[in-house]
Amino acid sequence: MSIRPWRDIQRKKTKKIKVGNVEIGGDAPISVQSMTNTLTTDVKATIDQIKGLEEVGADLVRVSCPDEESTIALKSIVKEVNIPIIADIHFHYKRAIEAAESGAACLRINPGNIGSELKVQEVIKAAKDNSCSIRIGVNAGSLEKDLLEKYGEPCPEAMVESASKHIRILEDNDFFNFKISCKASDVFLAVSAYYGISDTCDYPLHLGITEAGGLMPGTIKSSIGLGSLLWAGIGDTIRVSLSADPVEEIKVGFNILKSLNLRHRGVNVISCPSCARQNFNVIKNVEELEKRLEHITTPMTLSVIGCVVNGPGEARETNIGLTGGKSGHQIYIDGEKHHVLREGDMIDHLVKLCEQKQKELLGKKV
Repeated sequence: MSIRPWRDIQRKKTKKIKVGNVEIGGDAPISVQSMTNTLTTDVKATIDQIKGLEEVGADLVRVSCPDEESTIALKSIVKEVNIPIIADIHFHYKRAIEAAESGAACLRINPGNIGSELKVQEVIKAAKDNSCSIRIGVNAGSLEKDLLEKYGEPCPEAMVESASKHIRILEDNDFFNFKISCKASDVFLAVSAYYGISDTCDYPLHLGITEAGGLMPGTIKSSIGLGSLLWAGIGDTIRVSLSADPVEEIKVGFNILKSLNLRHRGVNVISCPSCARQNFNVIKNVEELEKRLEHITTPMTLSVIGCVVNGPGEARETNIGLTGGKSGHQIYIDGEKHHVLREGDMIDHLVKLCEQKQKELLGKKV
């Protein structure tokens, strides 16, 4: 019997580009990004939201630039934040030129509505002049009319052809600092399109299931779509599109990467679903723990198991472990029994242990 390798994912080696100071593709970590939902002209609200995204680990943030007032506001926004800003451009190529001049690190252009090749050439010139990267953002919901007439409906072939056409335009104009996305709200369509464009080129890919829905259904759709692509080694940067607080997009994105062992940030909590064997309220305690541990950014694992059936086994594989018992909860440190917690608050105790572990791990790095 042949068993598929189960631990390591072999990422496709794509070309490496730079979005501001963030590397995308090649051997760079898979970056996680989101998008603001404030009015860009409300500079303070937009800056505040970007800073909130920075706090939960966002590597990049995209900002809408639908009008000249927004591209003017972008100049003030870029000065006040610490991560690269991507300008989201639709319909008018001049907004892309203005955004590049205002300090955007990347221009997201949509082949379906950016306009003629001459207009794209103007955008390329602005990107070159301002050391700006570009994302070719193909979307099933806004494909070019000629492609819809040719194929009859949005399909992977049409999306790949749209991306390929714009790849040629950028290459013909001696521009190579770009990435590509082929998004759709249909998981099957998006995944198939990404497989197609991955087979066609070696440029870095931005993954996303667009318009995925609310927090729960959107997380599930994105996890299935992005997870299957990442497991196949496809993808260099991701955005989880949710009808929810953008902060949740970053959290879900990192959890997808954690689950595939592709990138770790903060505490990875391993917990049981709870049953009649539990010796404490697992669900309530884990919910509170996850909130209390959000300030820890150093990668580590914490197992919280309600009984001794799987608790010791899980604890052997984690930095810190707690196994519920009737007379006290057994605490494990780096897989070894350490002490029994009989008194005091479980949450406070575990948070303290994780904070101590963070100091220890950071000390080892120095």
